[in-house]
Amino acid sequence: MTSEVTLLDLDRLAGHLGHRFGQLESAEKFSGGQSNPTFRLVTSEGDFVLRRQPPGTLLKSAHAVDREYRVMRALADTPVPVPEVYHLCEDPEVIGSSFFVMEYCDGRIFWEAALSGKGAKERGAIYEQTNRVLAQLHMVDFEAVGLGDYGPRGNYYERQFSRWKGQYEASETRTIASMNDLIAWLGANLPPDDGRVSLVHGDYRLDNLVFHPDRPEIIAVLDWELSTLGHPLADLAYQCMLLRMPADAKPVGGLAGLDLAALGIPDEEEYVASYAERTGIEPAGNWSFYLAFSIFRLAAIIQGVVKRAADGNASNRHAARLDGMVESLSRMALSIV
Repeated sequence: MTSEVTLLDLDRLAGHLGHRFGQLESAEKFSGGQSNPTFRLVTSEGDFVLRRQPPGTLLKSAHAVDREYRVMRALADTPVPVPEVYHLCEDPEVIGSSFFVMEYCDGRIFWEAALSGKGAKERGAIYEQTNRVLAQLHMVDFEAVGLGDYGPRGNYYERQFSRWKGQYEASETRTIASMNDLIAWLGANLPPDDGRVSLVHGDYRLDNLVFHPDRPEIIAVLDWELSTLGHPLADLAYQCMLLRMPADAKPVGGLAGLDLAALGIPDEEEYVASYAERTGIEPAGNWSFYLAFSIFRLAAIIQGVVKRAADGNASNRHAARLDGMVESLSRMALSIV
């Protein structure tokens, strides 16, 4: 792995930022995350967060930190909790790639879907909050907040399938028969466009949410790299993947086979019903496709991480260990359909 992934040129960064954030004292890379390297900046004025593109050759449309900056700025005055963003730099000459600086939100991030160590009541409240904020996101008037051109409209799954099929093929390191079978099935079973469009997060999962230090309240939704205008049920199905995945699945583990009632965690039917009550959006007859596609897209994302690890540009030092996940995820998706 190149040192550029884990280190920043603090002198060049400080020279670019000037005294806008006080005197820059240090930068430490956050250990989580597989895509855009993210750093905690310690300055004389407090702590901030810098998020950058990884160095090296990137896949087309991947690692779009400018889109992350734009969407969080647009959501600042909506019910969706996001960090305040302060500065975007698209000049790769400064630190080697584009980056932005945002607020540091001091709270809790849960890395395990089963929420070990929590009581049933708190677990239920955490998942209720997760559901509520997702519904709030999909109810945002994206035109009113200046995101009317944030992505094409219509045929969301057709466009997404084409994009992620291409991304997967561009980052393929070995032939995985189950992924090829899954791609063939998805391509042959694309659902018709129903005309529904909302702002979608694209990677809405537990470890991309920051909770209040003391309360089951989301104070920030992170990692907007994959956000676009799309179909809201894509985010919902992506959330519900957790209920289908085994407990040892990465990055946050799944909930399959666990006694959800005893844990205080809603099952898939309950979670979908809560979302539908909040939004009025009911899954139609394509739920299996939505779930399978979400798993396929996650597998394609992981394959990109594996490829970057092979090329020495992965953000997470354990990225190469994810290689076997692509095959296991594609097999799971095939079992659903």
